[in-house]
Amino acid sequence: MNYHILTLFPEMVSDGLNTSIIGRAAAKGLLSIETVNIRDYTKEKHGHVDDAPYGGGAGMVMQAAPVCDAYEALCGRLGKRPRVLYMTPQGKVFNQKIAQELAQEEDLVFLCGHYEGIDERALERIVTDYLSIGDYVLTGGELPAMVMIDCISRLVPGVLNNDASAEIESFHDNLLEYPQYTRPEVYEGMQVPEVLLSGHHKNIETWRRQQSIRRTLERRPDLLAEANLTDKERKYLEELRRELAEKRDPIDPSDEDGQDPV
Repeated sequence: MNYHILTLFPEMVSDGLNTSIIGRAAAKGLLSIETVNIRDYTKEKHGHVDDAPYGGGAGMVMQAAPVCDAYEALCGRLGKRPRVLYMTPQGKVFNQKIAQELAQEEDLVFLCGHYEGIDERALERIVTDYLSIGDYVLTGGELPAMVMIDCISRLVPGVLNNDASAEIESFHDNLLEYPQYTRPEVYEGMQVPEVLLSGHHKNIETWRRQQSIRRTLERRPDLLAEANLTDKERKYLEELRRELAEKRDPIDPSDEDGQDPV
């Protein structure tokens, strides 16, 4: 996987990505991270890449020419026109499914805007995907790009020491990950669940799946519509729903006969 980040702040991106798991993967040659300074492609003698918006308004807008020229120079070096992801709160919200799709690409270009955004003509010329990490506004596209690169990289073979980790964490089968525990067995009076100490792998697997279903129901019930569940797990889910409904609306013992309490 080769990442190419078009940005006004290359140090911000490279400093953030060349550490920890992603940095080690890059050092091993499992992926590459290239930053392209858009400012290097301006023809303005003072190095400006922005100007006031036509029609008035607050802030400045990044000019089309430096952005397009930076991309075209990259394409010339690569000998192809890779997919361009523009970081914007107007885009489709990034998720694990999108990450899995993008992980199949050989090259990805991340376009990071700043100020009040980028001249629309540049976006029309080069952008293939508009992506967001949430319904809020940041000062630039660098942080969203780093978030997406981190997520996508975990799906590249060899990046994680244990590739199975990417298969069983949150959003696998559209479920949240089960709770995790490590030593000591008892902390501040809280005991590790006995099943995890049993050594019975089938029971542990069943417990973990049930915990994933429970946690998803409690925290992200919207995911369950597309969850990949067996018939037995669907029955368990219905039992959980009834259990939670009873907790929310407990039956008053004085009202069991259907009569109003005196």
